[in-house]
This record gives sequence, structure tokens and C-alpha cells, in this order.
Amino acid sequence: MTDTTQPQTIAALDIGTTKVCALVGRRDAYGRLEILGTGKVESEGVMRGVVSNIEKTVRAISEARRLAEEASGTTFDTVHVGIAGQHIKSLQHRGMMMRDNAQSEISQRDIDRLISDVHKLVLPPGDKILHVIPQEYTVDNEQGITDPIGMSGSKLEANFHIITGQITASNNIHRCVERAGLEMASVTLEPIASAASVLYEDEKQAGVALVDIGGGTTDITIFQDGIIRHTAVIPFGGNVITKDIKAGCTVMEHHAEKLKVSYGCALASEVYENRVIVIPGLRGREPKEISEKNLARIIQARAEEILDHVLWEIRRAGFDGQRLIGGIVLTGGGALLRDLEKLAALHTGLTARIGTPIEHLAHGYQEKLTSPIYATGVGLLLQGFADIDAGKIRPATAKPVAEETETKEDTKEAVKEPATANDGPNWFDNVFRKTKEWFEAEPDSDF
Repeated sequence: MTDTTQPQTIAALDIGTTKVCALVGRRDAYGRLEILGTGKVESEGVMRGVVSNIEKTVRAISEARRLAEEASGTTFDTVHVGIAGQHIKSLQHRGMMMRDNAQSEISQRDIDRLISDVHKLVLPPGDKILHVIPQEYTVDNEQGITDPIGMSGSKLEANFHIITGQITASNNIHRCVERAGLEMASVTLEPIASAASVLYEDEKQAGVALVDIGGGTTDITIFQDGIIRHTAVIPFGGNVITKDIKAGCTVMEHHAEKLKVSYGCALASEVYENRVIVIPGLRGREPKEISEKNLARIIQARAEEILDHVLWEIRRAGFDGQRLIGGIVLTGGGALLRDLEKLAALHTGLTARIGTPIEHLAHGYQEKLTSPIYATGVGLLLQGFADIDAGKIRPATAKPVAEETETKEDTKEAVKEPATANDGPNWFDNVFRKTKEWFEAEPDSDF
């Protein structure tokens, strides 16, 4: 019997281009998030946020799950999964419905019906709706309503921000999770999850652009008045910076990645001219010297290109510096690049900061969770609990390892017991004798 006093524990899975990360968490008595365990492994089967090799992705998911279960002391078979990739698109739509009774109050059922109609929208072949996010409502031509529940009116309208993705990409993620022995409780767009973990409520109200720089893609989410106004995916991220270093410094790719992580700087003016980095040469060749200034110039050129795309998306959505009072928040693994927030502020003219997923964490969290690379995973846990509270999904709780082992032992005992207790040690002989007698007996009917 389940103990209802125990806090609910759920798991999240972030399937990225460079890493696959599993997290197990629960809420404490104050509603803060406690991370019980994490498992992070290198991802080799994902390219630009899309699964490109099923077997490699399944292995990475299984290993991340094993590490998270060992670290948390629990077992889980249901996860809240994130989805991203360059196939993600967004569009605006206006929905409308006429109510039968204008005098009755608008209820959640009316809003659900309006959202349900949006899901019938005709999309390009191969696409499916991932999220339908209401913007503002209009009741009998009264505009700018954020929550119409309790109002009266005959005509209910709403502006919706719709996020779509390719069916095949979604199915491949689903297939990988299932083949790893897990069940998907929910699917959330990764930049929405990241926003839940790193953005403050006053930033969302004032207007802010979240820029999640991953290995293969850069995801953008713009908030205004607490509502998601625009989402977009730029089809390159930190990996292209590594490739630029490899080509510009003529080094191996693993050396290029180490140069970026250990010595990389997004602002060349912050690096001294005479600094030199020495890396091992190929076998039989002399060590290679790399100018740190030149390394920074290579990185800055590509970082500025990414920021140019970010600015273009901000302007395409109809926003500018005056409307985005909160500026830019950088998160994801790419945000670890030194002085990137300074470059973002100089290049875009907006204020910038690095977003870390500690806003909703309970006290005593591990230091590694302050890294932006865990922003999506922590956000998926937060979204999972939010969906459970809203009744959108059925809760599935991770079990402590001891409880799981005890349950299995009890089951084994229950299976073994009837074979010995009822028939004694000569069970097989008794069955054989009774079967023989049954076959030799005369039929008791004339049929």
C-alpha cells in the first residue's frame, strides 16, 4: 500500500545533441524542488536536437537512467521528456466560439473546448501540434483579458501561440525512450522547460528573451506580460564554434573542444596579446602553439553570428530594446563560454545575464546544479509537477530501491508457496497419477 504522506518523486529526461541527462526530484514541504540524483552521459546519436541513431540514443538513455537511479536510490519507469530541434516551428492563430447561454459564467470547460478546436487546425503534412499557449482573450468584443473564467458573454475569442514539430522526430524520441524501458509521461518543448527554471517572474512580466545555447541548436523564447510571445530555433550552437576552432587553428576536434572549454573567450578584447597555449602535436611531430587572442577572435566571430540570428528573431516577433526591459538571459551549455554575456550586451544593446537553474531549488542543492547545462532538466521536473497539479497527466512516482526489492521478493514467495504447501513433496507424482486416472475413467455422459 502506498504511503500518501511520502512526497511524490518524478524523473525527467533531457535528450540533447552533446549530452543525455536524467534527473530525479521531489518537492519539499515548502514546494521547493529537491534534486535526489542526476545521471549525465555523452550523447552520440542526436544531431541538432533530432535523433539520428536509435541504438546509440537508447544506450545513452539507459546509462543516464542507471546513473540517476544509483545516485537517487530510487527506480523509475516513467519520465518527463524534452523535445527540441530545427524542425520546431511556431505560428499565431485566433480562435472563436459561440456560447449557448450568454448569462452563464465562462468556465474552464469553455476554454478547454476552445483549445480543443485549435488542435483541429490543418497543418503542413508531417507536422503535429506540441503546445497551444493562450495569449489574450476577448469576451463580447472586450479585449485584453488574461483570465476570462467567471465572466459572462456569448462570444469567446482568443489569440493562441501554437508550437509545432515533425511527427517523425517526435516518434523517434518516443521509440528511443520506450526501447530504454521507460514510458513518457509528458513531452515539453525544451526552451519552455528552461524558461521555467532560470527566469524570474518579474522578467517575464517586463519582457525578456531566453537564449538557450545547446550543442546543436540555439533556442529562443520571448516573454511579455508573463506570457510566451514567440519561440524559434536557430539550427546551430556550440558545436559549430568547436568546428571553427578546428579549422582556424588546424587542430584535432577533441583538442578544439578542450581549447574552447578551458581557454575560450567570447570577447577578444579581454584577452592579452602575448598569451600562447601549447597543445600536443600528432605522433612524431612538435607540440603546436595557439595564440589565445586568435582563439578568442575565432570564437567571437561565430558568437556574434549566433547573436545576429537572435536579434533577427526578436525583431521578427515585433520586439525591440524598449519592449524587452529584462533583456537577454543566456543559458544552456554554450552559456558557459567566458564573457559571453558581455559580448551579448555589447552586440545587441540589451542587458544580459547568465541563467542558472537555482531559482526553485531547495536549500542544500549540489554545486554542480548551478551550471546552465542542467536548466532544461530542472525545468522538465518543474513542468512535470505543474502538469500533475493541473490534472493534465496521471502522476507516476519513482520508488525507493529497498521497497522495489522487497516487493519482488514477496512476489517470488507468493508464486513458490502454492506448489509446496498444498501438494507436499510428491507434487509431480500426484499430478501425473491424477491425470492418468482422469484419462482412463469412463465418460459420464452419453454425448
